[in-house]
Amino acid sequence: MASTLPHNLGSPVRPTGYCIKKLKNQKIMIINKETIFTKDLANRKLKVVREFDAPLEQVWKAWTESELLDQWWAPKPWKANTKSMDFREGGSWLYYMQGPDGSRHYCRADYKSVVPNKLFVGDDAFCDENGNPTKELPSMHWEVSFNRSGNATKVEVEITFATEEDLNKIIEMGFKEGFAAAHNNLDELLAK
Repeated sequence: MASTLPHNLGSPVRPTGYCIKKLKNQKIMIINKETIFTKDLANRKLKVVREFDAPLEQVWKAWTESELLDQWWAPKPWKANTKSMDFREGGSWLYYMQGPDGSRHYCRADYKSVVPNKLFVGDDAFCDENGNPTKELPSMHWEVSFNRSGNATKVEVEITFATEEDLNKIIEMGFKEGFAAAHNNLDELLAK
């Protein structure tokens, strides 16, 4: 779940909130969606809100099925690759983001609670290729909720950190830019 940009990214990401959507009648529509970030240092939380123009069930699948996550989770030109995923309470997701230079940065999400089409809760950490957490980079506690908003779906993410320093470090690593770019990737996937 750590959609941050590794320190050595070296490539710019697309601006936040723009997606080109090709409609069935071949018209091109530009969707201007914004990923909203709110930093709450006192409670060591980062809140992220984004609305997607798709039914809740479709958005839920995009966040919970590895075949779909791999298509949008990493900010371009990076790619997400799942090594293993068992999306259920007590399950985990082990994946890596691969850079254009071939470098790999591994993460592991451990799912604590899953309520289908409503929310999931889990702990996320940077790790080695076998899923062993690393102490050099911050771990996070994620709560991700999904709500209908007319014909769209609002996704709200609340990420809690052990310390203010951990929260600030993730932001310095490019989390906001990387996660917003990944949301744009999801817009493109949902428009297909």
